[in-house]
Amino acid sequence: MNKEVVIIGGGIIGLSTAYYLQKEGHKVTVIDKSDFSSGASYVNAGYITPSHIIPLSAPGMITKGIKWMFNSESPFYVKPRLDADFLKWSWLFKKSATHQKVTKAIPVIKNINLFSRELYEELKSAKEFNFSYDHKGLLMYYQTEKAGEEEWDTGKKAIALGLKVENLTKAEVKKLEPNVDLNIKGAVYYHSDAHMTPTNFMQELKNYLQQNGVVIKSNEEVLDVHFENRIIKSLTTNTQEIKADEFVLSSGSWSQNFAKKLGITIPVQAGKGYSINTEKQTPIRTPAILMEAKVAVTPMQGFTRFAGTMEIGGINHEINQKRVNTIAKAAESYYKNISISIAEKQNAKCGLRPCSPDGLPYIGKSNKCKNLTIATGHAMMGWSLGPATGKLVTEVISEQKTSLNLNPFSVDRFS
Repeated sequence: MNKEVVIIGGGIIGLSTAYYLQKEGHKVTVIDKSDFSSGASYVNAGYITPSHIIPLSAPGMITKGIKWMFNSESPFYVKPRLDADFLKWSWLFKKSATHQKVTKAIPVIKNINLFSRELYEELKSAKEFNFSYDHKGLLMYYQTEKAGEEEWDTGKKAIALGLKVENLTKAEVKKLEPNVDLNIKGAVYYHSDAHMTPTNFMQELKNYLQQNGVVIKSNEEVLDVHFENRIIKSLTTNTQEIKADEFVLSSGSWSQNFAKKLGITIPVQAGKGYSINTEKQTPIRTPAILMEAKVAVTPMQGFTRFAGTMEIGGINHEINQKRVNTIAKAAESYYKNISISIAEKQNAKCGLRPCSPDGLPYIGKSNKCKNLTIATGHAMMGWSLGPATGKLVTEVISEQKTSLNLNPFSVDRFS
């Protein structure tokens, strides 16, 4: 049965969901309080990452977090604050950071990433779009033996799950990157990963949706919800009242506030990340992560992007120039022939990634609301998991058997 569906949030998750819903014949409206030109979906590293099998809430992250808490230039920075939601999230993060829970999450994260990569490749081959998609893998560069050993431990776990991973010497890396002068000891090479240019795909996807009957409403902020007997009757926005059969909540770091209005608990904290674009031509061919600095490097269409940091500090879009400078400094430390200009650093952008306490997204319905499907909490994997999430949400709303088991992504797991 075709339904009228309203999607709250127009990032990669929201637009991917709209794509699959309209393919199933549903009547879809996407609303977003922005103008569909900014946010985490536009400034991310563009990775499709089956390699990222370890959730943020890994054993040892609490210790690192405390150590880095007093250093605003650190890769993972938590700003301490007396806020009930933050304190609850922190407690749940601590409970999730166990070897047992991480081991259980690893195959779940791998499977949904591979599923999403397949869907991206289907989109690319469907000839409806003309976006760049390169399956060149991901190089994890390390400058110290300790970082190399830690990453190779992860690499061996990935190999056990069926992914192709190699531990490369600096000389072997040179064959992949012949024109780059690297200050590294070696790299762990994940063949499974791919990369894209996010802004281009987002614009193409939005254009496609509009051309195929999806209503896109920008600068439309949800102010209130009319909710009775576990059913959303309507939304009140800054311009109108909106009714629908089904609603999808995919508003990233803002999702928790809407869910609260319905009595639904989905702990989410905004994890701010920064990106610097260098427009001049660089010799970088293969995406990489600079291990010690936790900086991502992506060759995109017409430019190279350097992105990084995870700053848990509430919802704000303030640019911390120290953190931007740290990303640039790391890039220049690993790539001897790369320099980032003052103007490029001053033009840095940030985005807020919605982080769940256990590193798994929320996908599905809550027992507390019959006609709301939630899709948020993807942290650094939002771009990677866009199509998979959109497909799964569509299957839920269309009352079909889902392509993956949704139990690990249960919306009510922290209730």
